Amino acid sequence: MKEKEIKKLIKIVEESDISELEISRWGKRVRIRKGVIPASSERPSEPHSPNSAQPETQFALKTEPSTTEPGALHIVSPMVGTFYRAPAPDATPFVEVNDIVKPGQTVCIVEAMKLMNEIESEIEGRIVKILIENGQPVEYNQPLFLLESI
Repeated sequence: MKEKEIKKLIKIVEESDISELEISRWGKRVRIRKGVIPASSERPSEPHSPNSAQPETQFALKTEPSTTEPGALHIVSPMVGTFYRAPAPDATPFVEVNDIVKPGQTVCIVEAMKLMNEIESEIEGRIVKILIENGQPVEYNQPLFLLESI
């Protein structure tokens, strides 16, 4: 993406009510954030289905220490949406408790604005706890999984 295009995107974000914009093009990704990202009450209206739009990959891993377990990490939602553990209602979940995840491994999907966004781990770790029920709404930066470093 050219500098001129990025400057246009920044101007659009500054002049609008949106607080974050992410664009992926030709394997490059640009994310523009403005101020504090507010929680939204909007929810996607369509149910999770395998015929929905193609998944868009998002990376989301915040290495926040757990207050209950030393060395624990959280994978958090990078957006407001609906949490799904599997790619389709009748499919096997991406991960289960005690599974080892590796960098780049898809751990769940967050549906936002009718797009299925695959959430990938950025580090290696063991899933200690799944913090959200399948099909439940999630907020920006809400912890989804508790991991233990291995």
